[in-house]
Amino acid sequence: MQMLKSFLPLSLFACSAALCSAAQLSSDAKSAIPRDVQQIISVDYRAMQNSSAAMELKDRVLPPELKRLERALKTSGLKVDDDADVLTFAAFRENAASQGSHIIGVAQGQFHTREIMANFAKNKVKPTTLRNNSIYPMGSNGMSVAFLNQTTMVFGDHTSLQAALDARDGVAPNFLQNSDMANEMLSVEQRAVWSLLDQKGTQTMMRSVLGDASQLADYDTVRTRMKSSRYTMDFQNGVKFDMAVVMSDTMTAATCATLLKGVSLLKKTQGNPLEKSALDQTTIDSSAGTLTVSYSSSDSQFASLLTSPLFQSVVR
Repeated sequence: MQMLKSFLPLSLFACSAALCSAAQLSSDAKSAIPRDVQQIISVDYRAMQNSSAAMELKDRVLPPELKRLERALKTSGLKVDDDADVLTFAAFRENAASQGSHIIGVAQGQFHTREIMANFAKNKVKPTTLRNNSIYPMGSNGMSVAFLNQTTMVFGDHTSLQAALDARDGVAPNFLQNSDMANEMLSVEQRAVWSLLDQKGTQTMMRSVLGDASQLADYDTVRTRMKSSRYTMDFQNGVKFDMAVVMSDTMTAATCATLLKGVSLLKKTQGNPLEKSALDQTTIDSSAGTLTVSYSSSDSQFASLLTSPLFQSVVR
């Protein structure tokens, strides 16, 4: 799906925000994410709103599904721009065997729930009830929202929101019961921007990253041994991006690193001086069964890279 295919653009979008606090999910937020999650993207929303560069880049690369969710939240009258601290999107399957996927949004902050409910009442907005949950429509866009407590709301279309509330209420398995992904989160959730992908999401992302190299015979062997992936961002001194792809064994990680280094060398021969410099600042390696990719640059270098053909080919 588009959300998974847009992994690298979203990574670049996250890089543009000068973030400092951790985008950490609360227990309520985690429990509202269904177990069979494909990708989670979590950002410090307040810091993003304060960065004009982040907002400009977001408009370029944010996938249509996420734009639709964010637009519905902003036009709902919930004052998210003022009250939200962390905004998280999760793509999930209905079950492990399902091919289709859904997206749920989770907003965390200090929400003025009394004022919000009073506004709903004033405008004669009536909720539907699912067990002890009140579900409110967010305008005429087909989206709905439910408050888990004063600091956490979940939103999305009807099917996605019901799945989230089923997970949170224990009717269906939730993210906390996905031990592999939950353990992966422990290594990233203290960072301001982070993302996790499951095995299928990782395979989709890496096929896009490798491009023509994914057609090689070696890739079929590598693909089946990809387990999960994650990325984090650091903005203390310029821009730093770190990605880790967990493989089933050391040899597979080394093979994938070799393939990716080949792609990087090819891009260098085709790129302009700015793009070559960016690739020179990218380190590809493998260790203990994990492929690692690290990129770092100054803020100004990264800003210049956004207008390059290399960046345009990535976000297309």
